[in-house]
Amino acid sequence: MHITLRQIEYFISVADTGQISRSSNLCGVSQSSMTIALQNLEQAIGVSLLIRHPKGVRLTDAGERFLRHVQQATVSIEEAFAAAQEEPTQVSGHVRIGMTDTISAYLLPSLRSTMNQRFANLDIEIIEGDRENVEHGLMNGELDIALLLVSNIAPADELKFEVIIRSTRRLWTPPGHPLQDAQSVTLEDVAKENYLLLDMDGHVQTVEKYWRKYGVKPRIKMQSKSIEAVRSLVALNEGVTILSDLVYRPWSLEGKRISRRDLSVEIPPMDVGAVWNRDRPLSVQARALLDILRSSWKRFSPE
Repeated sequence: MHITLRQIEYFISVADTGQISRSSNLCGVSQSSMTIALQNLEQAIGVSLLIRHPKGVRLTDAGERFLRHVQQATVSIEEAFAAAQEEPTQVSGHVRIGMTDTISAYLLPSLRSTMNQRFANLDIEIIEGDRENVEHGLMNGELDIALLLVSNIAPADELKFEVIIRSTRRLWTPPGHPLQDAQSVTLEDVAKENYLLLDMDGHVQTVEKYWRKYGVKPRIKMQSKSIEAVRSLVALNEGVTILSDLVYRPWSLEGKRISRRDLSVEIPPMDVGAVWNRDRPLSVQARALLDILRSSWKRFSPE
């Protein structure tokens, strides 16, 4: 059995988009080349992974099981490449990094792993709190640097920030939802669906702002502070939502699939920024962290 990383890349993309034509454009290859690669993948494994239908493809049960494992494998491969390329530096001492739970849930494991590889002698203290406490810690010197969502709410005037991750917001639906097959999707189209609104870290204000820009309102069925609740309800076909790629996962806690797609109208991305005190020079340790974030941001963003 011979399977290539290129075949895995194509399979994951098709599982996400549900269309070989869209995935071939995203991956920069011809539709025929991608089709042949996927057929060779199925032959190598010995089972059908995809079911073709007039509007695209969907995963078989075997395809769903295979997807779970190859997604984990691609993360391990990316980490292996990074580990081979990175040399530990001699930065030592102590650095205090603040972040909200939104950030820590999705970036902390990768960030911690990378920093441990690069800074073997650096004592890294992660301090999690709500946004107000994190900003207060920066202003009074209790924190050296922080990671915050800077697109939803701008940091206080006393703070300076630099965008590290710009994460696209897309429409989330259950697989097979009619909007996944539509040629284009506007907010007017989404407004006809039950909408599941996430209420955390300034997200509600951002949602209201870009919906108001287009003169429409979402038909909110439920508002929740739990991303996992929203994810599960989308997978159960209780409604749709618009959230960023940073927080996207293809599975709910119950093991049900979630699909996403681009909108045909412009909506703001979700920006994660490194934030520090404008009047306090960054320490050597904090500047080393900032350099890592600048050079490795794609690794921390699961887009």
